[in-house]
Amino acid sequence: MNESRTIPPRPRDRLYAVVTLVLAVLLLPAAFARHPGRALEVACRWALRTRFPAEDLTGLTDGALAVFTAARTRALWRHGQLIGLTSGYRDPLLQQRMFDEEVRRSGSPASARMLVLPPAESGHVKGIALDVRPHEGARWLEEHGARHDLYRMYDNEWWHFEYRPECAGVAPRRRPHPGVGHAGQDGARIKPGPGSAHGGHPGEVTGRHPGTGPMIRPAHRRARPGRPEAVAAGPRARPAARD
Repeated sequence: MNESRTIPPRPRDRLYAVVTLVLAVLLLPAAFARHPGRALEVACRWALRTRFPAEDLTGLTDGALAVFTAARTRALWRHGQLIGLTSGYRDPLLQQRMFDEEVRRSGSPASARMLVLPPAESGHVKGIALDVRPHEGARWLEEHGARHDLYRMYDNEWWHFEYRPECAGVAPRRRPHPGVGHAGQDGARIKPGPGSAHGGHPGEVTGRHPGTGPMIRPAHRRARPGRPEAVAAGPRARPAARD
């Protein structure tokens, strides 16, 4: 993950992880008493609920929910990493409203697709997309998610993963942004540019991960020659990708 060189770990995230792990250990006896065969999973779920009380897992497919639960249980107990859900399933009407707002902001459906997809193309509407936090948890999921059929999909969204069991443990080619490979309103497909190994553009400004502060992301628009691979967030930062 390129962002590991540009987004340093936050001390408070490490503290949250330690406290949550200690809480999970304390909850183990109760979890074992209620669910002997799933004590680690249940204690992890209870502990994460205190850390991420606002997360909503409803609407995810059974497969996506099962692998996400298994992945973050393993992340906590084996590596002391927290993985919280910022956005999972979205109602088609909400997704359409987000897309329409981005069209108005950016000026065209094609540019809007760089950040938000319409309902028919969004993994969130299908219940297979997961926007996660914090950054350390996303980094863990990028490194270990393949064993759970969870994959990071876009260069410009470090937080966005999708459940893709058809990939069978082989990560799909990551795209520069959500719009690449999807058909526009006129039926034309948005193709990658020549600027990066994934078909995108080098260098970009920053965006925001839903529910957090400014975060650095790879390029997807108007790259300039010679510009560094990532720059710090500033007052002119664009909104985050929210496919």
